[in-house]
Amino acid sequence: MAEKVRVLLSEKEVDARISAIGEQISRDYAGKQVHLVCVLKGGSFFMCELAKRITVPVSIDFMSVSSYGGATKSSGVVKIIKDLDEPLKDKDVIVVEDIVDSGRTLCYLLELLQQRGPRSLALCTLLDKPDRRVVDVNVDYTGFEIPDKFVVGYGLDYNQRYRNLPYIGVVELD
Repeated sequence: MAEKVRVLLSEKEVDARISAIGEQISRDYAGKQVHLVCVLKGGSFFMCELAKRITVPVSIDFMSVSSYGGATKSSGVVKIIKDLDEPLKDKDVIVVEDIVDSGRTLCYLLELLQQRGPRSLALCTLLDKPDRRVVDVNVDYTGFEIPDKFVVGYGLDYNQRYRNLPYIGVVELD
């Protein structure tokens, strides 16, 4: 089965929106340090660009969870593949995700991280697909609300391909 990728959000649109989110986070956390927790692998591209645009002190950590495998839809089964390196106790934590889809993964992850005692816990996502939501999850910072299409680029992949696209594209399967 072949696929094509159609541009949904241009590189310029994505860049401008990340800058705006960085400015908002900087205002919201003025006088504090934020600890960004990147959800790998897709969130790494977004988190790196976002961190460069936040003007308050930033520390980072990485976590890898999976609910997709090789599929285009979430399986609903969440597995922790790589846990955090540092404790979250008394930190202002922002979880940085590439996309919020069903909400299952993020709901599970946020509950897990809340148990680790952060001072505050927020969620920032580049993309949000509210039409796919099956579990309620509060997103504090959203890049774009998108339709229920399978998207790639800017860290998001289809079987490990297309992560390096500088834009967000829709995968159209033939």
